[in-house]
Amino acid sequence: MELTPGAGRWLADHLRRPLGTGQALIFAVLLLAALNWLEHRVHWFNSLPDLAIAAIVTGLFAGLAWWSGHALEELGLDRQSWPRGLKWSGIIIAGVAVVYLGGALLPVTRSLFTDQRYASLTAWQVVVRVFVDVPFATVLAEEVAFRGVLFGLASRRWPPLGATAFSSLMFGCWHILSSLHLNTEKPALTSLLGPSGLGAALADLGTVVFTGLGGAVFCELRRRSGSLLVPMSFHWATNALGYVFGFLVRVGVIPAL
Repeated sequence: MELTPGAGRWLADHLRRPLGTGQALIFAVLLLAALNWLEHRVHWFNSLPDLAIAAIVTGLFAGLAWWSGHALEELGLDRQSWPRGLKWSGIIIAGVAVVYLGGALLPVTRSLFTDQRYASLTAWQVVVRVFVDVPFATVLAEEVAFRGVLFGLASRRWPPLGATAFSSLMFGCWHILSSLHLNTEKPALTSLLGPSGLGAALADLGTVVFTGLGGAVFCELRRRSGSLLVPMSFHWATNALGYVFGFLVRVGVIPAL
């Protein structure tokens, strides 16, 4: 159906007009819910590569940022923030690596690096996960959405604590559908919670709480550094280095103490 000239002008005028903060927040939450449902319940994205899905999510939220009048500084992406962001990022990545090494060496935490979903990955597949899938198919989209656009919008309306709480709550809820079977996919959780429906619910709740708290840390890093690069780096390190140390544990490069 073609738009009439009058309808086309009306639509163009409304798209050029900045979206109000309240409207943009509602739009962002509905967009997140729709994307999550389409991916994990309807499986609408099954035929698309993860990188394509991430590009769609990033593009939609970048469009929302433009429509709601976001400047690069509000997103934490202005050029002046890069040097500080890179400095913080190097320190954070090194810190995560040290923590993971300690966890891999200690028998009490070593089993946490075993995950049935990734138990058969080859060295090359781990490299692809670490340098392609994690940064571009996961971190970029989620950080632009949650610590860029969503945190930026929430900061217009609430003080830092409120903005952090809102963004982190949304980030926790974002992981509900993707973690429904986590209790049977991680042996450490299976032995702790069992394979029952209750175990699945507890594992899912724990994931929501854990990712929500992680989101709060990411938001605080974003706020204090003024750079989106810092939560991006922390997010990448916690995910990507998990693959690295999990692989090194599996092939015996890192022995238990």
